[in-house]
Amino acid sequence: MGWNSWNTFGCKVDERLIRQIADAMVASGMKEAGYEYINIDDCWHGGRDADGFIQADPRAFPSGMKALADYVHGKGLKLGIYSDAGNTTCAGRPGSRGHEYQDALTYARWGIDYVKYDWCDTKGLDPASAYATMRDAIHRAGRPMLFSICEWGDNKPWEWAKDVGHAWRTTGDIHPCWNCEHSHGSWSSLGVLPILDKQAGLRQYAGPGHWNDMDMLEVGNGMSEDEDRAHFSLWAMLASPLIAGNDLRTMSEATRGILTHRDMIAIHQDALGIQAMKWLDEGDIEVYVKPLERGEYAVLLLNRGDLARNHRLDWSFHGMKDDLSGRSIDFGRERFAWRDIWSGGTGSTATALATSIPAHGVVVLRLSPR
Repeated sequence: MGWNSWNTFGCKVDERLIRQIADAMVASGMKEAGYEYINIDDCWHGGRDADGFIQADPRAFPSGMKALADYVHGKGLKLGIYSDAGNTTCAGRPGSRGHEYQDALTYARWGIDYVKYDWCDTKGLDPASAYATMRDAIHRAGRPMLFSICEWGDNKPWEWAKDVGHAWRTTGDIHPCWNCEHSHGSWSSLGVLPILDKQAGLRQYAGPGHWNDMDMLEVGNGMSEDEDRAHFSLWAMLASPLIAGNDLRTMSEATRGILTHRDMIAIHQDALGIQAMKWLDEGDIEVYVKPLERGEYAVLLLNRGDLARNHRLDWSFHGMKDDLSGRSIDFGRERFAWRDIWSGGTGSTATALATSIPAHGVVVLRLSPR
């Protein structure tokens, strides 16, 4: 859980912004809710010195990265940084190709806690080998750093990255929209639903210490409140990293309330680390189930459609069996109390659920054995 500069600020990053974001993470209650990483994305780079060691842009980071890391650490937070497996980053700054061990050592000296590693300008490179090289460099540098693989899912990192990184992107970049594809010419960024649909078949690869990454959050960046709530809930249910991408300094109370929602975060942080599965598919209405500790479950009802829907779920009509967790429910024999974590409503699976789901919205229930 953390924050990243790219979705809102792109290349307009400097030490003043990062300090203000760290301050806002504490003041807003996000740190208390569990967020800990402040991640600087592309464009922090200056050049390399005569020995090949990377430097921060002296105009944007005149105090240096070590001083910035000390400031962030002083807030009880961690600092993340960005690089690329190729010769240049996606914005044309110096990449780490051929300098992996130097860069990892530099990051360790600065006090960096998180490395996001991109995949631009990598012609001729094998992704598994390139990412393993940076993994080994980080280990050699001797400072623990979370290693986030940003390879966009092009080479199926879920099949080879479990022992390489702590998380791997499963899709291209996100765009703040519900169901769209935003073309950038040679590639496209995707809305919430297209990214969700690309997770089919991937849950078996995720677990504690190795996560499917659905990209950074767009909560607070222009979608409706219902869409933001659904976006956040889906990412939490599917155990994706929760990396906020909005301006924490100016966010609305509604945005803050979504990002710091303790009950939804508790589902995301459940120690089992099991990614939710799609249980029922009824067209515009889909139902996801996430097994939790102590025999509990989270159930999310998603309305993909453009109109609000009244929906009835007859629990006893649908058994639930999850081969991944080895758990199953016979609702005809087992009873669960449920609580709607967004509205606070309560009920029981002894009777059918009748609920209204907003357009582009969700209802999320936490089920506890009775």
